[in-house]
Amino acid sequence: MVPVIHQLVWWPLIFSFLGIIACQNTLEEDVQVYVSDFASGDLSNITNGTLTTFQGKAVIGFYHNDTVKLSLRGLPAHDALKITVELYVHDSWDGNVTGVGGPDLWMMELEGDQVLRTTFSNSPCTSSYCLYQSFPGNHPSFNRPKTGATSGELPGRCQYQNVAGWSSVYHITRTIPHRGYTAEFVFRDEIKQTNARNQLCDESWSLGQITVSTVSFR
Repeated sequence: MVPVIHQLVWWPLIFSFLGIIACQNTLEEDVQVYVSDFASGDLSNITNGTLTTFQGKAVIGFYHNDTVKLSLRGLPAHDALKITVELYVHDSWDGNVTGVGGPDLWMMELEGDQVLRTTFSNSPCTSSYCLYQSFPGNHPSFNRPKTGATSGELPGRCQYQNVAGWSSVYHITRTIPHRGYTAEFVFRDEIKQTNARNQLCDESWSLGQITVSTVSFR
C-alpha cells in the first residue's frame, strides 16, 4: 500500500503529465468538405432552402420562425468540424428585450446539440435607449447592437428596405468536436414581434456562403 503522503506527491505529477499530452495535440489536417455561396442555385444539401437575392447577392431566405438544415455525407475521418456561416439579420431585430418584441433568438445546432443560441439587435443605441444583443456570446449576454458584425450598414430587406443600417452581416465560425461519416447542421430562429402586422417583413434572416471543413489532430 502506498503511503498517503506519497499519493499526495504523485497526483500533481500525473495532472502535469496529462496537461503536457493535451498541449501536444496539434492540427494535422483541415479538409474543406462543403462550400456554397448559392450562386449556382445548387441546394442539394439544403432542406428548406429558398433561393433569392439580397443586394445583388445570392442567399437562401428570408426566414421568420423557420428552420434550415445542411446535411453532409461521406465525410473523411476527423476529430472536429469547422463551420463558417454568413448570416444576414434583416430589419427590426430587438435583441434581448422581453415582451411583445423579443427576445429575438437565433440558433445553430449539430446533430441535435446546440452550438450557438444567441440574439441580435439592429436597433439604434444611445445613452438613454439601447436594445442589447447577446452575440458574440450566448443568450443571455449583453453587448451593444451589431457587436461582431462584418457590416452593419446595409439597408433592410422589407420594413426598412431603403434605409441604411437595418441589415447586419455576421461571419460566424465554430469548431465542434465530431466524428462520423455524416453530419446535420440546423439553423433556426425564435424571433418575436407579436404586435407587427407582417412579422416576416418586420424581422427576418438569410444565409449567404456556408463553408464546412473536417479537422484532424495528432
